[in-house]
Amino acid sequence: MDRKVLIVDDEEDILKLLSYNFEKEGYKVFTAQTGEEAISTALNVIPDIIFLDVMLPDIDGIEVCEKLRKQPALNNSYVLFLSARGEDYSQVAGYRAGGDDYIVKPVRMRVLLHKTKALLERNFESMESNVRDSVLLDMERYSIVKDGKESIIPKKEFELLSYLMSAPDKVFRREEILTNVWGDPRISDRTIDVHVRKLREKFGMGIIRTVKGVGYRYMG
Repeated sequence: MDRKVLIVDDEEDILKLLSYNFEKEGYKVFTAQTGEEAISTALNVIPDIIFLDVMLPDIDGIEVCEKLRKQPALNNSYVLFLSARGEDYSQVAGYRAGGDDYIVKPVRMRVLLHKTKALLERNFESMESNVRDSVLLDMERYSIVKDGKESIIPKKEFELLSYLMSAPDKVFRREEILTNVWGDPRISDRTIDVHVRKLREKFGMGIIRTVKGVGYRYMG
């Protein structure tokens, strides 16, 4: 099955560069130059990964991401921001909107291709039947059942919780989490913080414990 990527950017040169390189690697590429076009195309083709610029001519990328995350059909699609805006507040806003990663331009093409491949090939087969303290993970639906209530959450939040649940008594260091969930230990620590906060908001403060100066531990 062809892997599908949607590239959203209003700069023609960026679209051509990314399209050429992804097509060369065997991906089926779709493009959009506005936020509205991005939403329409995404719902039509259901891409595996959406590369989303923040500064678009009609709707900014943050709002586009929020709208995409409200579409159940796109629950399994990754959203990666590609933006010239590298400020911390812009990145945090991207993660809060449901983005799985935030990459600052100029893009290093080899790194981006490697990251894409790692995201799509990563699997959590060893975690498929994790059950602990009334928490059940459904790896096919990306759903979590806690105390009898089912929730379908964004893929990256699901993968983070799955990873922590793989060894409930272990304290995972931040570097381990960034390497095994995001595929890059150089990503900002804020990435983990934002996703942990979202999980706590949904499933209670006690589900994940912060071990100061070290990392995180799943508590159930």
